[in-house]
Amino acid sequence: MKTGTSSVIQAEWLQKEVTSVKDRLRSLHMLVDGSDIGSAIVDKYRRIKRPLLANAFGKTSSLVDDGNIILVTSSVPGEGKTYTATNLALSIANEQDHNVLLIDCDVEKKGSSCVLGIDNQPGLMDVLGNEFLDLSDVMLKTDVPSFSVISAGKKHDYATELLASKRMVSLVVELKNRYEDRLIIFDAPPVLSTPQTTVLAQHVGQIVFVVEESKTPQYHVHEALEQLPDEKAIGLVLNKRETWGGQSGSYYGYYGSAD
Repeated sequence: MKTGTSSVIQAEWLQKEVTSVKDRLRSLHMLVDGSDIGSAIVDKYRRIKRPLLANAFGKTSSLVDDGNIILVTSSVPGEGKTYTATNLALSIANEQDHNVLLIDCDVEKKGSSCVLGIDNQPGLMDVLGNEFLDLSDVMLKTDVPSFSVISAGKKHDYATELLASKRMVSLVVELKNRYEDRLIIFDAPPVLSTPQTTVLAQHVGQIVFVVEESKTPQYHVHEALEQLPDEKAIGLVLNKRETWGGQSGSYYGYYGSAD
């Protein structure tokens, strides 16, 4: 970390660990030990993460550039993309050979930051806007094993420009190369809400696109998908799906797949 101004910031503003995340997530019925989330939902995220892990570290990893960096988004608000991003990260944290970093990139809503109770902590925007801050300064280790987080940070009038900057490019390179066993998940804004997500999509290898069944208009889904890069591996999560027997579930498949 750089000297000078950074030492003041380090002393007055930053913390390195949050020890109340597990209890908070448990109370919100998220995917942590002791939660009543239910085995069906646990298995849902197991099914979602397997192809993502394969693209990042498995036999298909050579076909997906930057496969260990995953963006989670939707077309419009309210489809469950933060719930999906957080639970997906928690499911990956249960892997024996991998750890996960969840970064809240939704600067306006701060969805996952609010879920985790870190919305007042410095985060991504602060690092992009302050040359004296490094990612390691705002990365929070949680009491959930193998699960670290970075908040969205302070709102910024030029958030889109910061996300498109050379500094963001260098930060992404640092993230993907620092730990070979780590997956990075970006909890991004809905595509049709802001241009920030199309900028973020340039930095990742895989995209998880959340669609709320029987609610999101099909034209919104098509419009949003057209704004995402064709060369990325884009998987679709059909969320809040009513399955046989009246249970809530989901479907995961790749955009453009014949299946």
